[in-house]
Amino acid sequence: MEISANAAVNAVLQTQQINAQQEVQVSMFKKALDTQTQNALSLIDAIPQVTPAKNLPANLGQTINTKA
Repeated sequence: MEISANAAVNAVLQTQQINAQQEVQVSMFKKALDTQTQNALSLIDAIPQVTPAKNLPANLGQTINTKA
């Protein structure tokens, strides 16, 4: 089986084009992940800090009754 020079060049060019497309896709995916990470961290930071009630005994609110 003999491959012509043009076919070999075309195959190499197609492979390079596919690799370039994949690199762009991976880059865009990483940017999207970074954006989602930043958004998630912003949401977590926006959660208000809960201060415990000061008039309750220390033992209240420490356990959950799962048999009820």
